[in-house]
Amino acid sequence: MPSKSTPPPKQRSVVRGPGQTPRTPFDAKAEGGPAPDVSIIIPVYNEEGLLQSSVVDLVDRMAAFDFTYEIVLSENGSFDDTLEQAYKLERRFPQVRVMHSEVPDYGKALRRGILSSHATYVVCDEIDICDTDFHKRALEILFNDQADMVVGSKLHRDAQDKRPPFRRFASHVINFMLRVFLDFQGTDTHGLKAFHRERLLATVNQCVVDRDLFASEFVIRAERSRFRVLEIPVEIAEKRAPSIKLMKRVPNVIKNLARLVWEIRIKP
Repeated sequence: MPSKSTPPPKQRSVVRGPGQTPRTPFDAKAEGGPAPDVSIIIPVYNEEGLLQSSVVDLVDRMAAFDFTYEIVLSENGSFDDTLEQAYKLERRFPQVRVMHSEVPDYGKALRRGILSSHATYVVCDEIDICDTDFHKRALEILFNDQADMVVGSKLHRDAQDKRPPFRRFASHVINFMLRVFLDFQGTDTHGLKAFHRERLLATVNQCVVDRDLFASEFVIRAERSRFRVLEIPVEIAEKRAPSIKLMKRVPNVIKNLARLVWEIRIKP
């Protein structure tokens, strides 16, 4: 059951109004510095063509928000220039922090980023999305203690999913499998999400799979533990083809799905 030991935060807006003094940016690399309000975790793999422009644009758009933040680039196993570009961005922007892993593993990269955070709230984003409209809507919900986790659903009835048809079909298939085999009650698990870190940290540590299904397991475990999980619609349009071909993911998805059925539905 979710812990209720953390008092709800005071209601506030997440966007800075005209004439307001900007809050001092969090220096993620300052030894002993204060924790930011929000950690934005972005797993990156072979993103040399997109990384710099996306992060620069994200930092620029984050200037409108009235909270301190860090951007965690959790690089994993890239064999192009992604890691060097990430370190350059870390040197350029005090809000950027880089983590590196030798193994290409989206779920493990996301998990490591979450566990490294000391922020009150965590936003899980994608380098080809960086949707600050989702940040604004989700964090207002969390700041006002209206949910413990907010999921940006591309399969919500009000969402605008502009990805290619095969990608949309694949999302519907995996969602159907999660509903049938794991009794998932929502519409989406992979992609944009935001949550109260302290409340959900134990749930992160309960997760047993990595790669593509870590995000799904995290959302499903939060739901089954009766945390307040709220879905909101998002607009998704691909900026580039997936860095890992979709069909190559299928064997690992099926393997991890079978493991989750055992761990969540049978083993208890």
